[in-house]
Amino acid sequence: MARNDDARTVRPGGAYARYVLAVLFLVYVLNFVDRQILSILAKDVKRDLGLDDADIGFLFGTAFGVFYSLFGIPLGRLADNWHRVRLITVGLAIWSAMTAFSGLARAGMQLTMARIGVGVGEATASPCAYSLISDYFPRERRATALAVYSSGIFIGGGLSLFIGGAIVDSWNHAFPAGHWGLVGWQVAFMAVGVPGLLLAALVSTLREPVRGESDGLLMAPSAAPFRDFLAELVAIIPPLTLVGAARRGPRALIVNLIALAVAAVATWLLTLATGDPAQWLAVTGGAYAVFSWACALRDRDRPTFRLIWGTPAFLYVSLGYGLIAFVSYGVAAFGALYAETVLQQPKTEVGLFLGGGAAAGGFLGIVLGGRIADWMKQRHAWGRIPVIMAGTLLPVPFLVFGYTTSSATGFYIASFMMSGLASAALGPAGATTQDLVLPRMRGTATATFFIATALIGLALGPYFAGFMSKASGGNLRLGVLSLLVVGPVSLLLLILAWRTVPAAEATVRERARAAGEAI
Repeated sequence: MARNDDARTVRPGGAYARYVLAVLFLVYVLNFVDRQILSILAKDVKRDLGLDDADIGFLFGTAFGVFYSLFGIPLGRLADNWHRVRLITVGLAIWSAMTAFSGLARAGMQLTMARIGVGVGEATASPCAYSLISDYFPRERRATALAVYSSGIFIGGGLSLFIGGAIVDSWNHAFPAGHWGLVGWQVAFMAVGVPGLLLAALVSTLREPVRGESDGLLMAPSAAPFRDFLAELVAIIPPLTLVGAARRGPRALIVNLIALAVAAVATWLLTLATGDPAQWLAVTGGAYAVFSWACALRDRDRPTFRLIWGTPAFLYVSLGYGLIAFVSYGVAAFGALYAETVLQQPKTEVGLFLGGGAAAGGFLGIVLGGRIADWMKQRHAWGRIPVIMAGTLLPVPFLVFGYTTSSATGFYIASFMMSGLASAALGPAGATTQDLVLPRMRGTATATFFIATALIGLALGPYFAGFMSKASGGNLRLGVLSLLVVGPVSLLLLILAWRTVPAAEATVRERARAAGEAI
């Protein structure tokens, strides 16, 4: 079967595969350093730019997350059809540059635009990395490999607190009035952005593997990958969505206009309720865009649509994990600010103990969660789902204790436990979604999975916590604890996944053929 000229056969799970995994792990570490460093800088950013907790939630989550999830879809499609190593190299260079540019912000709007740029660049990372790892590692080791890669979330998030706190305190101590027109939080953004440009050079040297070889199901490359990418842009980026719908016929246009009207009404009502138009324009606009894309995907690539949007098991896993992310991202956005303002902890100590605990707990949790999920999967078709469910249930008592205790030590220990237990869910959830589609669909499946983690978890969790804090007169404890309201919904979705995933995995090829796939 035809394949890319530079695609190379590499022994699945061998030494080079492990090297690639290590490099991609570093990429993901930097991904989350750049994404989450705002958390440790929040107190200084609020003061200098005149922002409140809801604004921080918007900047940390929504401004980044909506564009991350929307551009992840066309970029996921490009990862399915084009050279994944080149794509992730370009994306890494873009988000690193935009992180550095965040340090030049003099107003909330400027920082918002930089955060949007970070989101667009980072949207290349996981579709490419999930697809590459799935081709470099055999199915029985895939959850572990994805868990190792995904541990970059917690290592990067932890390092962002430690590095950011150390830079801000050191700079502000050396230059209390600023230097070169820069204060500590601005220097911190620049200091973590520049190294990504160097890492991009290393990433560009990785080999592009043969797509689908580890599953014994080679996939022919697309003859026109950028045509498909542009088609996805038209399908998902408003107002191009109207053009895309019109091309599919009058009925598609009418349905799209109705969806746009519903999004506009929802934006108006939610803005009246909260007074935050930017938040709801982004979120409801993102939801409308995703709806437009799903409709277009159904018409253009019915097999991919059926195996993703038409598979309840896929949706149960994605939404169930998305609500775990809702809580995790909300806690991540405000944990450092809570320690500084409520527990009166110095920034450097917060970076060391909260960041170090999050990194260690997250790494241990996600690796052990992946190994346990792989072990259980070998014995039961539903084996990964209980591990995901554990990420919903087990962190709850530690979250409640951590945000009610007056002991800083107790807070740090509880944060370590929360990080470890919640992180165990990600590897099994990601591996399950990969196993529910064909190899050529993995980038798109990853982008869809990350819609839940970004559009639901990241765009709503931090804002919700910040809004509840603002609405209660700055009660950040109440804001964080209010995140637990989504726990029962997540648990219900994962129970449904437990019942439906085995049959869905067993019938992937048959359902793809029935939808028109030539296999």
